[in-house]
Amino acid sequence: MHDVIIIGGGPAGLQAALTLGRTHRDVVLLDSGVYRNDPTDAMHNVLGFDGTPPAGFRDAAHRTLAAYGTVELRRTAAHEVAPIDPAAPAGGFVVRTDAGDLTARRLLLATGLRDELPATPGVAELFGTVAAHCPYCHGHEFTGTPVGILGSGPHVARVAGLMERIASRLVVLADGGDLDPQVRASLDARGAEVRAAKVERLEPVTLPGSHPGARAVLADGTAVELGGVMVAPTLRQAAPFAAQLGLDLRESGCVAVDAMGRTSVPGVFAAGDLAHTADFPMPLSSVTAAMAAGQMAAGAIDGNLLEG
Repeated sequence: MHDVIIIGGGPAGLQAALTLGRTHRDVVLLDSGVYRNDPTDAMHNVLGFDGTPPAGFRDAAHRTLAAYGTVELRRTAAHEVAPIDPAAPAGGFVVRTDAGDLTARRLLLATGLRDELPATPGVAELFGTVAAHCPYCHGHEFTGTPVGILGSGPHVARVAGLMERIASRLVVLADGGDLDPQVRASLDARGAEVRAAKVERLEPVTLPGSHPGARAVLADGTAVELGGVMVAPTLRQAAPFAAQLGLDLRESGCVAVDAMGRTSVPGVFAAGDLAHTADFPMPLSSVTAAMAAGQMAAGAIDGNLLEG
């Protein structure tokens, strides 16, 4: 039986494996090869890795982990997790994978979230480049261009506030929805243009200066060319393990954890954007936040193993 099985080969899982490896814990890291940031060609707002392709970041992490003899990286997907003894979950866990079953004394879930994108045609094809969800991760790349904000929900005003210093102008694509009067007042105060018509599709275009962009084709027969489009995906758990283990969830649908990544089931920890504490209204969807959560959870796991 291993000390720890980490499910998920993104930033949270990789950092947790490093932290545990440095205390010589017997760790297996399961990496399915599927990542939330697969659509993007570069990661941003990560000190030392700004503009680096996600695969390059993972390659560097794998080389780092290779120096630690107690950490094993297995490129295989997990399908099911369960306590070895349902009456005593802290007694260990079994993880069923493509390559067979594994057992460990403790379990760290770092499987992340899945972005369920708006159904507007063209969004999926542009997501991760011209279309993005996080101003901190991708907003700077739209500097000096008109930026669209797709949707009519409460998020529109906040995104407009974050992007107004970056964009040459703001265009809210309300997509046939009704804006709350307070949201509309905030947009008017920022000088944002509002297009009320339904968005029929987004098409890739090249703007002056060879800047990649998108053309939003509207149902009223008009179109607007944009250097970037901010969208608001619905977040879903990327894996079924929280449900399989019966973990408590927050209203966001993410796993409820404390500051050290402990879940409601003894012996099970969670890190990264699949989980968050009560202090945060939403998961922090960034590489650096995931790494920090992975390090904290690993420290908590190490201490928990010392207790028996």
